[in-house]
Amino acid sequence: MLTFKRNLFSLTIFLGICSTAIGQNTGTKNMPKEEQKTYESASYKRFREGKVHYEKYNEFNTEFKFVKLEGFDFEKGIERYYPSSVIKVDDLYYMWYSKPMLNAEVVGPNDATDTTRAFHWDLCEVWYATSTDGYKWEEQGIAIKRGKAGRYDHRSVFNPDILVADGKYYLCYQAAESLKDARWSKLFKTSGDFAPNVIGMSVADSPNGPWKALDKPILKPGPEEDSWDSEVIHEPTFFVKGGNYFLYYKSDGRYPWEANITSGEFNKEHADMPLATGVAIANHPEGPYIKSKYNPVLMGGHGSMVWPYRNGVCATLPEGPERNSILFSEDGINFHPVIQGIIPPKGGGTYRSGNFTDVDVQPGQGLTWGVGHAFYPQYHFVRFDCNLSLEHGDNVRKEHKKIQDYMNSEGYKYDSSLDTK
Repeated sequence: MLTFKRNLFSLTIFLGICSTAIGQNTGTKNMPKEEQKTYESASYKRFREGKVHYEKYNEFNTEFKFVKLEGFDFEKGIERYYPSSVIKVDDLYYMWYSKPMLNAEVVGPNDATDTTRAFHWDLCEVWYATSTDGYKWEEQGIAIKRGKAGRYDHRSVFNPDILVADGKYYLCYQAAESLKDARWSKLFKTSGDFAPNVIGMSVADSPNGPWKALDKPILKPGPEEDSWDSEVIHEPTFFVKGGNYFLYYKSDGRYPWEANITSGEFNKEHADMPLATGVAIANHPEGPYIKSKYNPVLMGGHGSMVWPYRNGVCATLPEGPERNSILFSEDGINFHPVIQGIIPPKGGGTYRSGNFTDVDVQPGQGLTWGVGHAFYPQYHFVRFDCNLSLEHGDNVRKEHKKIQDYMNSEGYKYDSSLDTK
């Protein structure tokens, strides 16, 4: 009896499967198109609805290759990091970077003095270097000095980026006023940050200076204590579109489970977002810069890069839920991933072909190389090369369009040009 029930149960399942299959293969086929049900896995649906293509049809598919720069030999007591974007003026490439006071030991915010550093980025000034080929560089000296006592930029100026506009050169950078803003996070002796810090700017008629610092910062954290960018405001970098200047920056809020470095309200709305990137927009290089109401515009940051491409802007994210990816935005605010699984440069500055031409006037030419920093055996610069140029992207799009045209065609005919291997 038990065997009979088992066989009957198996037969019932079998007939059910057959019935379903027949319904899918015959009945569904004859149903009106609007009533047909489609079956898509989550992965397949993301592929069809998303904007990410297979590698061979993806214009953002690239590999970053790294080589150590010449001209910056290891020197005891000397650190250089966070290079700016690279620009070309006449026959020379220029870049700017952070360099602290010589032989100033890092002792932590509780023990720092006028000659010892609270953090690695303390007691910094902005230096610059030039090159004829992008591989061999010659250090030229200080571009931006620390300001006088009482100014917002007295203690340290660091992590710069460059903007070229209307025949002038604009250097922006993180700035700290004094040791009173050096907060200890209690994680380890030298942990913490300047909080609040600000973004400062200096202007010159030549990439060699002289530079004149603006009297006031162009960007500050907050303003609300519990806002997503209430702690710090880091890593400024520029993009130009529609006559507007987009200033991207990294920040985070205050969370009760971390060793926070500032006082004030805890951040509840963004408690699951420890790091993000925002943008502030101005119609003049010197500002005023107004933070976007859509901030944050990127979930992640820390050593990100941005560069103009076509009529929009690309960004890398070394950290965050979409880390190790390239994202694209046509309007500079709404980004979507276009490729994932890359190994992007750390703290990289991209070579800005065209020196910040408005992408609504001339399409962004993409990215072929730049400069980043590496950490071991100590901070040093590396050049990275990649294949993200507009020309390369156009070629990949042509190949992808061949496939799309075939998929949308009524019939099939052999076409050897569809083989894009």
